[in-house]
Amino acid sequence: MGSGASDGDRIEVRGLRVDGVHGVLEEERVHAQPFEVDLDLYLDTEPAASADDLSTTADYAAAADAVVAVVSGPPRRLLESLAAAIAQRVLDDRRVESVTVVIRKLLPPLAHEVASTGVRIHRRRAGGAGPGRGAPESR
Repeated sequence: MGSGASDGDRIEVRGLRVDGVHGVLEEERVHAQPFEVDLDLYLDTEPAASADDLSTTADYAAAADAVVAVVSGPPRRLLESLAAAIAQRVLDDRRVESVTVVIRKLLPPLAHEVASTGVRIHRRRAGGAGPGRGAPESR
């Protein structure tokens, strides 16, 4: 395996919008609301660059499907829990060494006007090296 992931190689998914029923308030777990998710999948992209073959890299469509399955799934109270579940699903792809998940609640129930509220987490595969210097750590 090359050194790509340790050098910061990543596949990005930006602005994936999914409706879900997550939040601390009962109304949030009954009525769907919009969430937006960004992913950074850290992996060695050198094999895919050389072979030009999808089977040698992580499939961002599969990662997006994993996000949709989690966000549209059973209610969770905290964004931290939702983000961790997404990270675990993405890390089911053995080619992904680590992942950053950003999840934003686009219509949070606040008394103040905000564009969104959210959480950013970074998770590494157990025993994996993960991305190199400069990669975000867990929040």
